[in-house]
Amino acid sequence: MTDLFEPLTLSHGPALKNRIVLAPLTNLQSHADGTLSDDEFKWLTYRAKGGFALTMTCAAHVQRIGQGFPGQLGVFGDEHLPGLTRLAAQIRAYGSIPVVQLHHAGMRSPKDLIGEAPVAPSDDEGTGARGLSTAEVEQLIEDFVAAAVRSERAGFDGVELHGAHSYILCQFLSESLNRRTDRYGGSPENRARPILEIIDGVRARCRPDFSLGLRLSPERFELKLMEIRELARRVLADGKIDYLDLSLWDYAKLPVEEEHQDRTLMAWFTDLPRGKVRLGCAGKIMTPADARTCLERGMDFVLLGRAAILHHDWPKLLAADPAFTPIKTPVTADHLRAEGLGPAMVKYMQTWKGFVEEPETEPA
Repeated sequence: MTDLFEPLTLSHGPALKNRIVLAPLTNLQSHADGTLSDDEFKWLTYRAKGGFALTMTCAAHVQRIGQGFPGQLGVFGDEHLPGLTRLAAQIRAYGSIPVVQLHHAGMRSPKDLIGEAPVAPSDDEGTGARGLSTAEVEQLIEDFVAAAVRSERAGFDGVELHGAHSYILCQFLSESLNRRTDRYGGSPENRARPILEIIDGVRARCRPDFSLGLRLSPERFELKLMEIRELARRVLADGKIDYLDLSLWDYAKLPVEEEHQDRTLMAWFTDLPRGKVRLGCAGKIMTPADARTCLERGMDFVLLGRAAILHHDWPKLLAADPAFTPIKTPVTADHLRAEGLGPAMVKYMQTWKGFVEEPETEPA
C-alpha cells in the first residue's frame, strides 16, 4: 500500500512531499475588500509549517459579485496581489506548495453582502438570482482564467477550480438549475463547458509548470451521479488537469441515489482510468486510519478539513508517532486559538454543531 509519506508527482509543478493536503476551508478572516488579513495569513501558514504537502486557500472569489461569505479572500483585482504574494512566499518557505482555490458563489452570493441580486446560470426564484447572458458567461470564464494568471503572478504554484457545493460552476452542471438554451446549457457536455473552457484558458495562459486542480461534488446539490462520473472520466482522460478533488461529505458513504448503492460513492470514481492525473478526496477523514483507508481504496492523496483545524501539524504529529490519535471534539475555544485560528474563525467554528465546547454559564 502507498504510504501517506510517499511523495506524489504532478504533471505540472512541484511534487507533493507527502499525500496529505490542506482542504480549502471557509474561515471568514480576511478583510471586507477581499485583501488578506494577518489572521488568515497565520491560519494558512501555520498549516504549511505543520507539514501539509499542499496548502490551499479558502475559496477565493474571482468576481466582486461572486462573494459567498463575509471575510472571504479575494483574487479578482490587483489590489489583492500584495497579500497573496506574501502568503505564497511564506507557504513555500515552510516547504509546502501554495495553491489558490478559485470560486464564484453564483446564486449563493447573499444579496445583502454583494449589494445587488446574485447571478446564476438561469433565473432562480428562491434566491432572486438572475440568469447570466451569454456574454456574461464568457466574462465569467475569462475572470476565472484571469484570477489564475493573477495567482501565478503572486507566486502560487497552482490553482484549483471550485466546481462543487452548488457554487456557480456546480450550478452550471445541474440540469434543474441550468435551463439555458445557448452553448452553456442543455446537454451534460454543454453544462460542463464553462469548466472545460476555464481549464483550457488556464493551460493556455499560465506557465507550463503551473498546476491545475478541479473540485467536484459527485452528488447532492441537484446533481446526477452518472453525469458527474462522466465528467470525471473526461477530465481524467484529457489529462489537462493535475488532480481531481472529490468532495464526498463522508469518504465511506454510499451514494444517495438508491440505484447506485451497490458500491461506495468513492468507488464510482476510483475505477476510472486516470493516466497521470491524481485523484484525491475529502470527507470526514479525521484519523490516520481514515487517511490510509482512502489510499487503500484507490485515492492518491487525501484532503483534511476538520482534522487540520484541530491540529495544524497533523502530518508532523503522525510522522513523529505512528500511533498518533487526533483530539476528540468538542474542543475548547482556547485549543482552537492555540492552533492558529483568529477570533472570526473561532466564532465561525462555534456554529458547527458539536465542534466547540459550550462555555460554562455562571449559576443564577
